[in-house]
Amino acid sequence: MSLTAPRTDVVRRAAATRPLDPAALPPAGHFIDGIFRDSPDADRLEVVDPTSEEVITRVVQGTTADVDLAVTAAQRARAGWARLTPKERSELLHAVADRIAQHHDVLVALETANTGKPVSVARDDVDGTIDTFRFMAGALRATTSLAAGDYAKDHLSVILREPLGVVGVVTPWNYPLLMAAWKVAPILAAGNTVVVKPSEQTPLTTLKLAELVADLLPAGVFNVVTGLGPVVGEALAAHPDIDMIALTGSVGSGRAVARAAAESLKRVHLELGGKAPVVVFEDADLDLAATSLRAASFYNSGQECGAACRVLVHESVADAFVERLVAQVRELVVGEPAAGEDVEVGPLVSRAHYDRVLGHLERAVAEGARVAVGGGAADGTGFFVEPTVLVDVPASAACTVEEIFGPVVTLETFTDEEEAVERANGVRLGLSASVWTNDARRSHAVAARLDAGTVWVNSHLVLANEVPWGGFKGSGYGRDLSIYALDDYSRTKHVMHNHGR
Repeated sequence: MSLTAPRTDVVRRAAATRPLDPAALPPAGHFIDGIFRDSPDADRLEVVDPTSEEVITRVVQGTTADVDLAVTAAQRARAGWARLTPKERSELLHAVADRIAQHHDVLVALETANTGKPVSVARDDVDGTIDTFRFMAGALRATTSLAAGDYAKDHLSVILREPLGVVGVVTPWNYPLLMAAWKVAPILAAGNTVVVKPSEQTPLTTLKLAELVADLLPAGVFNVVTGLGPVVGEALAAHPDIDMIALTGSVGSGRAVARAAAESLKRVHLELGGKAPVVVFEDADLDLAATSLRAASFYNSGQECGAACRVLVHESVADAFVERLVAQVRELVVGEPAAGEDVEVGPLVSRAHYDRVLGHLERAVAEGARVAVGGGAADGTGFFVEPTVLVDVPASAACTVEEIFGPVVTLETFTDEEEAVERANGVRLGLSASVWTNDARRSHAVAARLDAGTVWVNSHLVLANEVPWGGFKGSGYGRDLSIYALDDYSRTKHVMHNHGR
């Protein structure tokens, strides 16, 4: 595979100012039973701007006692919320969507400050949050089930769909507001109440959401407890009065939650990591693939569980594809969120994650991969890593099987379809994948054989609220988005009436 010389002069565009109005910050306490509760004597967690490395604010470090208070509030509210008609719950979820839309710009500003996202990415997140609540507000009024009927002689069967009760939610740092919406909207739509633990690194937009909807939802229906995973997250997973725990996060976090939930036999919903294979066949439109991967691989600085991070390209077109992809990556605009609407790649979320991604790059090179573009840290303050393409990657290298979760793409070659499918499936994660070919029969056959919850053909990382999202294998179980999410957060009851005479 031929190489273009690595780019060592990434220009990071800086902003003259970072205009976050302090008045936009939400209260720093837990949101329990409809109000914010500060704990003056509690330990505090620093919330850091990854662009400037400065502390934005400090939030309360929650305890098991705080979780107990939130769960008690959710328990008190569950019966009243469940009794609302679908129309009544739908109207309240539409009101939540309206309220988010009214404060769109404030939420975008908070998200860019807390995560370092480019403005365009943060704006998409807020737009997606609004649409998630609107979709679930409509879907809850149109749920379907097996028709009532006599499936046994003289016995009428009726299928009821009921809420689970109280659901605990743990959300990640990469999409703080959007992932909260992906969980909270269907949970509330199905008639449950909820206690959310946002990531301790990025809690601001979840707390702001609580502030914005405090007068819309009945007290106790929606609660937020900030804190650390091993304390607050584990307490939610283990709590005997929580009926289900739902998490979006790492594989390690998923294992910890599942273990804690096992004692009480509560239901578990896990959306975990991904290592999306991108299978590029010799007949693929290489220009389309390279252009698409510019976004699908580096969106949100590659901190995306569905990112197109592992390219398997047919050996006959590998050189041509590398040249096209590297050309696209060289054009990416790296910069601070406030540096312009055209900024595409911002910083990583934290110092720890920045060090982790750079460690992956060092290890990949040590194992034989070569850098086609990028390859290291960008100069200046903040947790910026250059958009990177690694080529000539040995099939056994760690970077081909471990989730790097940064702006890094690896390229390997294959010789035939059988090898491509075998290697694409040869990882423990199975969240998403894509197939690139102009052969319609091949696209159907290969997509059917790939062990992933979502498979795109001639595209990647295109999502819609109407279709489900979730993985296989180590990527977890359960589905976000679509009516399948409503199924996950509800239970079915069969009631049979003997009407024989």
